[in-house]
Amino acid sequence: MNEPYGPEAPRAISSTSGTMKIFMGFLAVFVVVQTIGTVLFCLYLHMKMDKMEEVLSLNEDYIFLKKVQKCQTAEGHKSTLLDCEKDGALKEQPKFEMQRGPEHHEHPSLLHKNETSVAAEKRQPIAVHLAGQQSNKAGSVLEWKETMYGPTNSLISNKEGKLKVEEAGLYYIYSQVSFCTKEVSLAPFTLYIYLHIPKEEDRLLLKGQKTPSTLKSLCELQSIRVGGVFSLREGDMVFVNVTDSTKVKYSHGNTYFGIFKL
Repeated sequence: MNEPYGPEAPRAISSTSGTMKIFMGFLAVFVVVQTIGTVLFCLYLHMKMDKMEEVLSLNEDYIFLKKVQKCQTAEGHKSTLLDCEKDGALKEQPKFEMQRGPEHHEHPSLLHKNETSVAAEKRQPIAVHLAGQQSNKAGSVLEWKETMYGPTNSLISNKEGKLKVEEAGLYYIYSQVSFCTKEVSLAPFTLYIYLHIPKEEDRLLLKGQKTPSTLKSLCELQSIRVGGVFSLREGDMVFVNVTDSTKVKYSHGNTYFGIFKL
């Protein structure tokens, strides 16, 4: 009587085993997908953090440069980075260097060096002061030499008594010539300052005169000094001329020639 129900039992066991296999398969796929998703998310997060770090670094550099610019243009005058640090305008600079890492440590120092060099060059006046130098050459154009304390500048060169300017602008030109006379003369001793332009006629800028009026056995030392402001172009040259260069006295402080840019 019970025989017809016998074959049903194995089918139930087989159906349960198949369901378990399907469930385990889905679970394995889910775990694999979850693992891949986690790895991809970690990579994305890492790339995002790197990008944010780069943006922050650039932003810090921008803030630092803005502070430098603000310090340099404050109150209408130029300052060096050293002045900014003294005023406390760049107090946050060490923090930026620590955050940017060792590869950026050279940037502020190089910037400081460049700014200091530019500022020093701008502060250096364009000026030259020379002393008279006796020459054996024939001619009335006086020659000059550098002095221990007189300023010199690469933008003004001295060649055969002529001072050449390399930068256009307004210049104050001056000269003093001391001379010695022993006889009365109706002809005055004259000091000239000329502007020399290549391939053009020399132009008189300044003139000073003095006429000896006494007769003495010893040398009577006299001086003539002239000076004035003139607009010079790049490449212009100026020089000093006298009526008789044999009478010029070259002892210290007596005869000199100078020019400086206003």
